Amino acid sequence: MIASINPFNGVVLKTFEPHSAAEIERRLELSDKMFHCHRRTAFADRSAKLIRAAEILEAEKRKFASIMTAEMGKTIVAAEAEAAKCASVCRYYAEHAEGALADESIQIEGSRTLIKFQPLGPVLAIMPWNFPFWQVFRFAAPALMAGNTGLLKHASNVPQCALAIEEIFLRAGFPEGTFQTLLVEASRVEELIRDGRIVAVTLTGSEPAGRAVASQAGGEIKKTVLELGGSDPFIIMPSANFRDAVETAVKARVINNGQSCIAAKRFIIADSIYGAFEEEFVAKMRALKIGDPLQDGTDVGPLATEKILTDLEDQVQRAVAAGAKILTGGRRFGGQCCTYEPTVLVNVPRDAAVFKEEFFGPVAMLFRVKDAAEAIELANDSPFGLGASVWTQDPAEQNQFADGIESGQVFVNAMVASDPRVPFGGIKRSGYGRELGVLGIREFVNIKSVVIK
Repeated sequence: MIASINPFNGVVLKTFEPHSAAEIERRLELSDKMFHCHRRTAFADRSAKLIRAAEILEAEKRKFASIMTAEMGKTIVAAEAEAAKCASVCRYYAEHAEGALADESIQIEGSRTLIKFQPLGPVLAIMPWNFPFWQVFRFAAPALMAGNTGLLKHASNVPQCALAIEEIFLRAGFPEGTFQTLLVEASRVEELIRDGRIVAVTLTGSEPAGRAVASQAGGEIKKTVLELGGSDPFIIMPSANFRDAVETAVKARVINNGQSCIAAKRFIIADSIYGAFEEEFVAKMRALKIGDPLQDGTDVGPLATEKILTDLEDQVQRAVAAGAKILTGGRRFGGQCCTYEPTVLVNVPRDAAVFKEEFFGPVAMLFRVKDAAEAIELANDSPFGLGASVWTQDPAEQNQFADGIESGQVFVNAMVASDPRVPFGGIKRSGYGRELGVLGIREFVNIKSVVIK
């Protein structure tokens, strides 16, 4: 059974029978058949349907937010914002997809040369639970506008989110088979990847999951896009607006209850302001309200599953065993299911195994550096390279960080965030390929050169 379980109180909300082999076959065949129809539809037709999906998301955002919060524990305020953000990505691609995929002409003497961007076919999306609507819509909006069809294998703890998303696209007017949810366990993924009707795969998830999917898809010579983990640095230099930097640092660490690949996790502070930062940051982390994510005033809700909680506890304990010190937090919160106190660690040794790991929960590590060069060196001492947030008013330092940090995105005087208009993705063990923007919609198309003499 696939179970939907409320992580705040442990109540089983609903259970689902996984799709049978016959139902999976029916959906695969329908996706392949629908692709040959959908790819020939006009951009205006696709755009109108995607705008309708945006309208549904906006009109019913509280309902969809309640599903997200009940299944994976994010605060209701954050869940409503997520639904609204999904509407924004639908509107962006409804308005810009045709231009992004328009034929491009190259001037070559004696020939007419074009670059065409044509859809590939059914694309399998393997998506995570932490942003259960946003991660799906940021794939689906460009994929459907490009003329592909989509098959969603969502995380097994958010089946109601998966089914709600499929229903949104149907209500928006996309024919059955254009976008479908597959209720299957992870053990069925490899056979899906190896099915000849699936032409490409996109995954947002853990590093082990990325390795497995890349290996399986590579064996079939199929395109993949991987958005994996991160251990993002948050760097503050002496010239920064200190008040804004501290406020944003707290938000950047506990966003989504700390369960975000692009959440700030390593806080790298210039020596001259380190003491003041540590004092204020710890006080603000300690003051966060922990509790029921359905209550509007809650700052931090539960982690999504008991395993995530026990894994986080183990990381903190190993950090302390290696020599780290806990300044606040470091334990479960008062009898509530899957809830962990916002935690601040200092003195984490760089040679400890836990230093190289991703903390997927509200745990921050603080480090002191003497200058920008040391900050960059420490920031890059990670197997991950997803995002980085840098706080400085010095133009020379801004350029130094933008050029020197090894990551897919660098935000200066702002926290890292995804935006429909801007390419998003990582390097190193944070994955490859890009989502969003013009580059995102071109990941799952055939870039075809046409030369006419």
